Amino acid sequence: MFQLYGNCESGHSYKVKLAMEVAGIAHTYEEIDLKLDRKDRPEPFRSLAKYGEVPLLVHDGQAYVQSNAILLHLAEHLQAFGGESRQRLDRVREWLFWEANRIGFSMAHLRYGQKFDPVAYAGTVLPWFRKRFDADIARLDEELSDGRLFLLDDQVTMADFSICGYMFWPEQAHVGYPQRVQAWLDRIAALPGWRHPYQMEGARPW
Repeated sequence: MFQLYGNCESGHSYKVKLAMEVAGIAHTYEEIDLKLDRKDRPEPFRSLAKYGEVPLLVHDGQAYVQSNAILLHLAEHLQAFGGESRQRLDRVREWLFWEANRIGFSMAHLRYGQKFDPVAYAGTVLPWFRKRFDADIARLDEELSDGRLFLLDDQVTMADFSICGYMFWPEQAHVGYPQRVQAWLDRIAALPGWRHPYQMEGARPW
């Protein structure tokens, strides 16, 4: 029923893979070599991936793209991890939009700029992303200040999976986390089915 295409260097892929592993969703997985030009990536991925990017989820023959859209689809399909009610899913959706514009943006670029393309990110670009990250991580830390275990409440949801997507590579982004944020990540890492991105099925780190 489920076929997932991804890459272990992609936090967007990781958030979907992690959600599926923790949810216990049986699926097949194929690692896509992102070093290949999009026109050279294999079929059926090339035809099914609307934007030529990972992750791509095929569920009952229907292709789904964009990581946060896939998480929303899974939550609704499972009626779990934030999909239990319309109201709960609305709260998850808010966090997914925040992630796309905030920490999923700043953290991903900090990591990419220092691990994969330090020349292009030299000068003023990297400090700008670091300043943005500092604001984002402070907001996340504030959100966790009331003692709840996860972002909505004491139950993990797709909001948690989305926001943590790039956060298990702090050494590659050259960042540290406040105590509450680190404790939240530790709780995610303690979930049954959790593995580091490089330990996931088919992983071929660069």
